[in-house]
Amino acid sequence: MEENKIISNCRLAIIGGSAGSLNALMQILPALKTLNNFAIVIVVHRKSTDDQTLEELITLKSSISVKAIEDKTILKPGFVYVAPSNYHLLFEKDDTLALDISEKINYSRPSIDVSFESAAEIYEDSLVGILLSGSNTDGTDGLKAIQAKGGKIVVQSPLAADMPFMPNNAILFTTPDYVLDNNEILQLLNSINT
Repeated sequence: MEENKIISNCRLAIIGGSAGSLNALMQILPALKTLNNFAIVIVVHRKSTDDQTLEELITLKSSISVKAIEDKTILKPGFVYVAPSNYHLLFEKDDTLALDISEKINYSRPSIDVSFESAAEIYEDSLVGILLSGSNTDGTDGLKAIQAKGGKIVVQSPLAADMPFMPNNAILFTTPDYVLDNNEILQLLNSINT
């Protein structure tokens, strides 16, 4: 990673993924250091159930404190937040997280695009958007919104993705600041605000 591209003003890193993204998360999260004055939000396509399996798995694997998101959760630096199933995740100006049950987007709720676009409106150039493995087009429009507001966008290398369609689509229709394998994504997250 080039020195002049290290991210120093980040308040939020938002990670979106679908099929195959759990493998990447399980490689990245256990090796994360303390988050330097920013939070991570994870938005993953998952079954529409109320169970907390994903949150529990991430909690077990992460050395960073993990919080499940409920409506009106306050986003605080230093934590990893996991979007629940069957709700769109929205961001509000006072660092509040909101849950929405409007129609599915890209066959998904939560929709990565919805969350990325909402985060871009609030965090603008202090946002990093990361798109992982998946088998549909969700996330590409959200990355465009993040970049349009001055945020940085990261796409998992299709060669490292279990399902390369989603990263390939993002690379085709955006100009990522970074295309990184899992270890490089980890290095980037660990270098933010240092």
